[in-house]
This record gives sequence, structure tokens and C-alpha cells, in this order.
Amino acid sequence: MSSSIAPSRTSAAVVGALVGAAAGILLVTAAGAFSITVSGLFAALAVGVPALAGAVVGAAVTPSTTRPDPR
Repeated sequence: MSSSIAPSRTSAAVVGALVGAAAGILLVTAAGAFSITVSGLFAALAVGVPALAGAVVGAAVTPSTTRPDPR
């Protein structure tokens, strides 16, 4: 049996989630640097939402691994 989600899409979704989480961490860090009080809910949303969006984009925009014959 083959999986309905290709391994390349899965790994791209993981990478997208990591990049999104990193962007969220930078957002929380920047907010703290500007002396803005950061609540736990804000921090969770600031990291979680970009991570989720990165996973979705990573899974949706993965290029195909098949190449057309150049002949």
C-alpha cells in the first residue's frame, strides 16, 4: 500500500512548520525587545499560526519530483 501523502510533501510540510515557528519566535522576541508585555496566549498564537501556515504552504507548494523527458 502506498501512502496518499508523498514523503517529499511530508518533509516539506515539516520544514515549512519549522520556518513558520522560527518566524513566530522572532515576532515574540521583537515584541519583547520593544518592551511590549507578551502574554502566553500571544506567544502561543505568534508561534503556532505561522507554523501551521508554513506546514500548509510547504505541503501545497512542493514541486513534483518527476521530470519530463528532454528529447
